[in-house]
This record gives sequence, C-alpha cells and structure tokens, in this order.
Amino acid sequence: MLHAAQFRVQELKELVLSRQIDMEWPSRLMETPSPQVTTSIDENRIRGMLLGLAIGDSLGNTTEGLLPRERRTAYGEIRDYLPNRHDHDQRVGLPSDDTQLAFWTLEHLLNQGGILPAKLAQDFTSRQIFGIGKSTRQFVRAIKEGRPWLEASQPTAGNGALTRIPAVTVPYIFHQPPTFWADAILATAVTHNDSAAIGASLAFAAIFLDLLSMTTSPTPYWWVEKYVTIASQIENSSNILRPRGGPLTGQWSGPLWQFVRDHVPRYLDQTVLDASAIWYSGAYLLETVPTALHILAKHFDEPNEAIIRAVNDTKDNDSIASIVAAAVGARYGIEVFPQEWISRLLGRTGADDDGRIFEIMEASIEHFVPQDSSSLKNRATRRERKD
Repeated sequence: MLHAAQFRVQELKELVLSRQIDMEWPSRLMETPSPQVTTSIDENRIRGMLLGLAIGDSLGNTTEGLLPRERRTAYGEIRDYLPNRHDHDQRVGLPSDDTQLAFWTLEHLLNQGGILPAKLAQDFTSRQIFGIGKSTRQFVRAIKEGRPWLEASQPTAGNGALTRIPAVTVPYIFHQPPTFWADAILATAVTHNDSAAIGASLAFAAIFLDLLSMTTSPTPYWWVEKYVTIASQIENSSNILRPRGGPLTGQWSGPLWQFVRDHVPRYLDQTVLDASAIWYSGAYLLETVPTALHILAKHFDEPNEAIIRAVNDTKDNDSIASIVAAAVGARYGIEVFPQEWISRLLGRTGADDDGRIFEIMEASIEHFVPQDSSSLKNRATRRERKD
C-alpha cells in the first residue's frame, strides 16, 4: 500500500501523463533523492522571504499597471508606501491578490499538511480577492458554478500563481522530497494549468530554497542557469509563447525557459527600464520572469535598490516587486528592509484582519522549522520581547 504522500505524487503523475495537467513529468526531480539540509537557516530569512513578498506587493499595488514613464510623471521615484485610498489615504502597506493568495496558501498548508487542490480552490473562492486578474476571475466564476478544480483552472501563462511560491517552500526548507515538487505543481495548476506557469513556479521554488541557505550572494548568471535547469524539465515543447510588445514582437517564439536563456544574459548591461522595454514587463510570464531575473541578476548586491527598481521600472510592479523582495528577504533576512516598511505593513489578508499575515507566518515557522538549538533561541527571543 502506498503512503499518503506517495499516493499524492502517483496521482499527480497520472494527471500529467494523461495530459490533464499541462506539463512534462520531471522524472529527474521526482526520482533524485534529496539530501537533508544541514546548513543552519536563520528564521529571520524565512520571515524576510514571506514579508518581502507582502512588502513588494504593497509598495507596488497602488500604481500597478501604469507604464514606468507614466508612473514617474505622476509620482516621481517611489521609495515608500503611497497614500492608500483603502485606508484613509494613510501611507500604509495593504495587500493585493498576490499577498492574499500567498498567505491563504500558507494557511492551507498549515491546516492540511499539503496542497489539496479542490480544498485550496474553495479557500481561494470563499473570500474577497483584491485586484483580481482576468484569469483568476474566470477561475473563481467556474468554481462558484460548481465545476471541479481541473475544469476551473485556466490554461494561461499569467503570473498569478508565481507569487504564491514562497509560501509553498516553507514546509520543505530543510528537506525536499517529491511531495515538495508535487505541492508546487498543484499550488500552481489549481488556477494556472499551463506548463510555462508550472515551470516558472518550480524554478523559483528551487531559487528561493537555495537563497535561504546561501552564505554568499550568487553571480549574475546563476539566476538564469538555475531557472533554465529546472524549467526546461517542465515546459512542453509544444507550448509556444510569443512576445506581445516591444521590438521582439514577431521576431521570437518558443518556450519561456528558452527566452530566459537567450535574452536575459544578453541585456544585463541594460538598465531595468531599458531591458523591460525590450520584452515588456506585464503580467504575462514571458514578461514577468525575464524582468524579475534581470533585476535580481543586476541589483542583488544592492537589495533595496532591486526592490525600488521593480516598483518603479516595471508595469506589473506589484507582482514583480513581490517576487524580487521575497528573493531579497530569503538571502538577507528581515533586517534588510527599512523599519518603516515593516512597521507600516498592516499585515492584512482581508479588509480588516490587521496582523493576520504575521500570525500565519509565525505559526508556520513554529510548525515547520525543526526544533534545533538555533530555532529555540530565536523563539525564546521572540517570547521575551512579547512578554
């Protein structure tokens, strides 16, 4: 008889091989034993990854969708939260769908022990989603009409699922069995049943896990190499993407991982603004992924500048900034963020549940991080401050 986790992986494999989930089955990932991580990981780097996601989202979502030059004309250089009409024009950090769905996913993992896509679909559709995108709106409508999650999931290469991936990594920081990859696949496919979306999610999951245990920062070319190594195992060769804006329109077609490999290294000498103009910087993964990787490769040694560039120099700036800031937090820890970004982050996942993301984050660390001496020390410190 199969163990429950093994059954979940086997069931997923059957969905992939029958083409109900749009991806190639990554045998190398699923069948290669994963060593236990022995490196001591500071809990504040886990907090940095999760709060970075929320901070990047909040810094960007008040001007999401503006072209960079339009944004600069209206607001100048954005380096802090802007007045938010949803909280009496206070300069506070409020969530969009990126923060909401990421922390609802983490809450789901706490409650269920893994990704149960039918239950996660209900978790997503039972609450109000802020700034909901077209694909997610169609997914919500289908679930509310009573369709099963596999029918409701959208065949789209949008970036909505990618911003949830930091949450999926938390249970697996110290060990990555096949169920880790299965959870990353299911957390994506529940809303975005597309091999580019799934490939991007698994590649960034691997990136976040590596960053959490790094003692030195990666080289600029590491980002592309890591991404391509993972995503190339996932994307269907028949899944052809094409640029929808910029000078490459009509000049290139192919899978996302090839676009990343061929174009991001070529433009590392360009500014974020200029590179983003080449491949555009919207919510389409052929735009989001190259832009996020370019920013990280170019500015990772100046971490807050990386976030500022994502906020100011991209179109879908809340999602791109959430990815960039999560990566920054995973490597440098929560201490890297200006204190005012943290203190004025209200921590909502809904209209009035202030502090909820902090509660979910701490409960997750308490539940998923092994009880070694360094973890116990950090927890004792937190209890002393609270008392």
